[in-house]
Amino acid sequence: MFVDSHCHLDKLKLTASKGISHVLSEAQKAQVEHMLCIGVTLDDFHEMQTIVGEQPQVSFSSGVHPLYVAKHGFDADALRQLCQRNDVVAVGETGLDYFYDKDHHQIQQESFACHVDIATTLHKPLIIHTRDAQADTIAILKNGHAEKCGGVMHCFTESFAMAEQAMALGFYISISGIVTFANAEELREVVRRVPLERLLIETDSPWLAPVPHRGKENQPGFVQHVAECVAQLKNVSVEEVAAVTRENFYSLFQIPPTPLSAKR
Repeated sequence: MFVDSHCHLDKLKLTASKGISHVLSEAQKAQVEHMLCIGVTLDDFHEMQTIVGEQPQVSFSSGVHPLYVAKHGFDADALRQLCQRNDVVAVGETGLDYFYDKDHHQIQQESFACHVDIATTLHKPLIIHTRDAQADTIAILKNGHAEKCGGVMHCFTESFAMAEQAMALGFYISISGIVTFANAEELREVVRRVPLERLLIETDSPWLAPVPHRGKENQPGFVQHVAECVAQLKNVSVEEVAAVTRENFYSLFQIPPTPLSAKR
């Protein structure tokens, strides 16, 4: 059984004939038993939950993505209130992105530090997005004592040195479909070196569909292809990758397992 540790179900191109029920059904057919649906703005949070509905195999996070914070801003009190909800299992997506946004570093840093403070206060894990901001990302996590809550470096594409620093703070390293791309050898080397016990797998759907679906809209059911690539790189079975990353996920987010048999 697989777990998709990071997806955006509300961003999929849903239709009347292929709505959220169809997506979840296809995920179940692909042996995906749980998905974490990620919030990227506070304004979108309630719409995200309405679109997805109450599903035993879907959990939610709340946060403001670093690429959206300049446009949408962040309200610390509103963020704290949302993250206090019982149906919110993590704080984020938050972090720093200096690759796509070179002009708003300060507001990204302020928002990120606020997310870290809320996560450590509520004892809920952080979901971190980081691009070309390795030193500042680790510094803010250390200054905010993020080891108190832990979390995950999602869709990781940075160096093994950064992965080591993150793991020292109690963070997991999450691998997306990028690992299957032809030009991702540096990431594949990171996967070879990070212990399986510190890895998660994800789709980040609807983006970054793995080979053999590259170029299509990504789906939670495609997470199995990420698992297959990780298994090949670590010379273990796909079943072992699925089992260990599944255990890592439920341990980190403190979610009771939801076996497929319980949803039929």
